[in-house]
Amino acid sequence: MTLRYEIIAVTPFRQNCTLLWDDETGDAVLIDVGGDVPFVLAETAKRGLKPAAVWLTHGHLDHAGGVAELLSQYDVPVSGPHQDDAFLLEQLPQITAQYGFPVSPSFEPSRWLQEGDTLKVGNYAFEVMHIPGHTPGHVVFYCKDAELLIAGDVLFYETIGRTDFPRGNHADLIRNITSKLLVLPEHTMVLAGHGRTTTIGHEKRNNPFLQG
Repeated sequence: MTLRYEIIAVTPFRQNCTLLWDDETGDAVLIDVGGDVPFVLAETAKRGLKPAAVWLTHGHLDHAGGVAELLSQYDVPVSGPHQDDAFLLEQLPQITAQYGFPVSPSFEPSRWLQEGDTLKVGNYAFEVMHIPGHTPGHVVFYCKDAELLIAGDVLFYETIGRTDFPRGNHADLIRNITSKLLVLPEHTMVLAGHGRTTTIGHEKRNNPFLQG
C-alpha cells in the first residue's frame, strides 16, 4: 500500500500541481490545478489514472486558474481553500486576463475547508490546516501516515511565501508556520507550490525566516 505523487509544473509561473494517488485503490486527486489542463490530464492518463477530486491550497491564479476548464471535462468535487479566499476566486476572470493567462471563470468550490477538516485519497487521510499569511484563506494538507505535507505557497526550500499581496500578513504567516508546521516530524516531506521539495527538519535548521 503506497501513496504516490507526481509534481507537474504548470503555467508561466511554474506552479507545482500535484497528482496524488493511492497505488492500491487507484484513487487520484489533483492539487492546485493552475493551468495547462490538457498537459495535466495527459500526465494523469499516462499513469492509468483519472482525477476523482480537486483540492486547492489557495485562490491565486497559478493555483486555481485551470479548475473551471478541468471541471468542463470531469465533474469532480473541488475542496478548498478556506472561505477567506473567496474574493480571489471571484476575481479570477480579471486577474487571469491581467496576467495574460487564459481567462478563467470565477467559481465556488464544492466545499470550503477549515482547520481540522479531513480529506482522503484512497486509504490515506490528510489533515487540513488553515495557514493564513500568504493569502487569508490558505490551507495545507498533511498526511501523518505518508509523512507528507502539501504546503502550497506557505513554505518553500529555505524561504517562505510572499506576504505583499492583498490581505497578506507576514506576522500571521510566521506564527502559523512556527506553531503548526515546524512541530511536525522533522523527516516530513514538504511539497511546495514552486521549486524543489524540502523537509520540515531542513527548514527548521536552514530557513532564515524561521530562526530565533
